[in-house]
Amino acid sequence: MAQVTLHLRAETKPLEHRSALSPTVVKKLSENGFKVHVERSPENPKRIFDDSDYEPYATLVDEFSWPQAPEDHLIIGLKELPEEDFPLKHTHIQFAHCYKGQAGWDQVLGRFAAGGGTLYDMEFLEDANRRRVAAFGYHAGYAGAALALENWAWQLQHVDTPLPGKKPYNTQHDLVQEVKTDVAAGVAKNDGKTPQILIIGALGRCGRGAIDLCLAAGIPESNLLRWDLAETSAKAGPYPEIRQSDIFINCIYLDKPIPKFVTEDFLKEDPSSRKLSVVCDVSCDTTNPHNPIPFCTKPTYFDKPTITVEGFSKPPLSYITIDHLPSLLPREASEAFSNALLPSLLELPNADKAPVWQEARKLFQKKLATLPTSQNHNKHS
Repeated sequence: MAQVTLHLRAETKPLEHRSALSPTVVKKLSENGFKVHVERSPENPKRIFDDSDYEPYATLVDEFSWPQAPEDHLIIGLKELPEEDFPLKHTHIQFAHCYKGQAGWDQVLGRFAAGGGTLYDMEFLEDANRRRVAAFGYHAGYAGAALALENWAWQLQHVDTPLPGKKPYNTQHDLVQEVKTDVAAGVAKNDGKTPQILIIGALGRCGRGAIDLCLAAGIPESNLLRWDLAETSAKAGPYPEIRQSDIFINCIYLDKPIPKFVTEDFLKEDPSSRKLSVVCDVSCDTTNPHNPIPFCTKPTYFDKPTITVEGFSKPPLSYITIDHLPSLLPREASEAFSNALLPSLLELPNADKAPVWQEARKLFQKKLATLPTSQNHNKHS
């Protein structure tokens, strides 16, 4: 059995402090015969774990050195690669965001086609029950709900000023304490009324995270509307219940066309019934052609978490569409994700026989075949 070398690349997305591999998981990989190369963390964005935490179990290498790594090294990271055009010759394990028709999908896959590389997309690593083996969904929902509550409280106290930027929290406890304080101030400003929150996708990982944060922040169970497929399939959207809630948190997994959940025109049809002032689209399908919240069309970022929707006042309306929400809690999110991924990583020496990797490779080849002919003159032919 050939020894597997994993190359953990440094992340380049601004304010992305998570890591695909925590030091504890690198230690376990090393104990199981893997070699791990870890790129030194840049100062910005700085990985939540210190380089020295990896040193006993891995070889530290220069940041952004992965393109020069031997072809048999597996490159692992989290977020998309920088938008460049050189062919990709390695096997990459990452979230590529190119399998659902997202903007630029063909350029991403085209680089693999040109270089003969392979993509194992983390979003589509599934077990025998077609359930993802590792996901950040819980912490995405948790962080998204936190920002939604903070934005609701902020709007009540600062009508014409958007929510200030946020930085990652050292611990989940620190985040919860801040949200509780902010919500209490918002409730006091709101004549003692606690916000009503509607969560669609409440039964999934993401929805459970959103619910847990709301409860931890002191939101009564009676103020939480938990919706999932049963509720959204019972009638077609747009939904009056969203318009009548203070906060809407979208936690669904979008993989096909569905009716719109809420639109600007729908909100304007009955302005007197609108309480909605905050939308947090944790699913963050801003470029997906089937986006069920069509006014959420642009990404937001931790340094500018919200976008105001023009034409709404008393209350105002703004949305949050940060596509790496778990980075608000980088330590807990990284540990949970990489530990969930570990059993599958341990199967890499026999990837040709391991179902999780076999199926991921088949999906990659299927998606590669959808490239325009001009981009599909490749080493996989």
